[in-house]
Amino acid sequence: MTAKVDKENLPLDGVRVLELGTLIAGPFAGRLLADFGAEVIKIEPPDKEDPMRNWGKTKEGQGLWWPIQSRNKKSVTLNLREEDGQELFKELVKESDVIIENFRPGTMEKWGLSYEELSDINPRVIMMRTSGFGQTGPYKERAGFGSVGEAMGGIRHVTGYPDRPPSRIGVSIGDSLAALFATIGCLTAIHEREKSGYGQVVDTAIYESVFSVMESVIPDYLLAGYIREKMGNILPGVAPSNIYFTKDETYIVIGANADGVFKRLCEAMGEPQLAEHPEYNTHEARGRNQKKLDVIIEDWTKTLSAEEALEKLENHGVPSGLIYTAKDMVEDPHYQDREMIVNVDHPELGDFPMPGVVPKLSRTPGTITQPGASKMGAHNEDIYQGLLEFDQEKLTELKKNNII
Repeated sequence: MTAKVDKENLPLDGVRVLELGTLIAGPFAGRLLADFGAEVIKIEPPDKEDPMRNWGKTKEGQGLWWPIQSRNKKSVTLNLREEDGQELFKELVKESDVIIENFRPGTMEKWGLSYEELSDINPRVIMMRTSGFGQTGPYKERAGFGSVGEAMGGIRHVTGYPDRPPSRIGVSIGDSLAALFATIGCLTAIHEREKSGYGQVVDTAIYESVFSVMESVIPDYLLAGYIREKMGNILPGVAPSNIYFTKDETYIVIGANADGVFKRLCEAMGEPQLAEHPEYNTHEARGRNQKKLDVIIEDWTKTLSAEEALEKLENHGVPSGLIYTAKDMVEDPHYQDREMIVNVDHPELGDFPMPGVVPKLSRTPGTITQPGASKMGAHNEDIYQGLLEFDQEKLTELKKNNII
């Protein structure tokens, strides 16, 4: 029996999150929690908006990244540099489950908002702390953007081609990985809190998040004396796994390094005997003759259009695909069927397309209810009057004193 989908009761309903910090790592973690129903309250200083509001391309004066990064969140303003603002933040902490911050270590302590002080107020609160190098160690006070974390975490060293300088991956992968690990840590701490009754600090460093996905680079070096280098589109010793040019001047990806899959590739190419050739009949042999094998495969793909080659490969069960642009994604029926591009109503821009929720839960899936608020402090009354029960006089005083 198929489980009934419950879109009303989201899995993180009842979890309240205070999101501090700017740009990518912290706010992306907030977005992930908000997608599954957490009430995420995005806090910005009243005199300084999150730079993400204007990053990337714009339309009609609206940044196109912000509505995605801050979707499902409530927007409030609060000046944490002032004592009154710090006291107000403590009132919010009393009513919250999670604090997200991605300032340089020591900033929260400077404001009198250390985890020790905040956990005295609310012992159940969990603090997600994301920084370049973590909260401890000799580098903790260094400024650490995602690019530096990617460099020192090792991924930049192996990205690009051997004859060129190290390359950046086309997205902010360091920040995004840190957000993913921080979110895992947060959900783990929430689960543990059910047993202990206490919150804790989730300390996520960008460089460590990158390093954690670096596969076997350390034992490769320490045990085999090998330092992995830039290899372009191939993985040394694993073949065939590359991009291949087609008749209509398009690149396609083919991954057929397993013995069974390679045999099917040979059949698709009309050269079944190639799978038995001593230079290619084992994983090790294909690795030794990687360059020669790639030439043979590309000689075949060049005789076909990308569509023709992919159809043959699909019919033979060979993993393959186009290298998608945004245009390809928008037009792809699989993206559409999986609701991976969804339109959300934007107050200024109308239908706003953005990535769908990942992962997909069968019974209590996440959802997108609104884009990021285009106006700072759009939910001040909702939070300060609704949640904290301040009257209008108090709210007016806070605005007059530049606290909100």
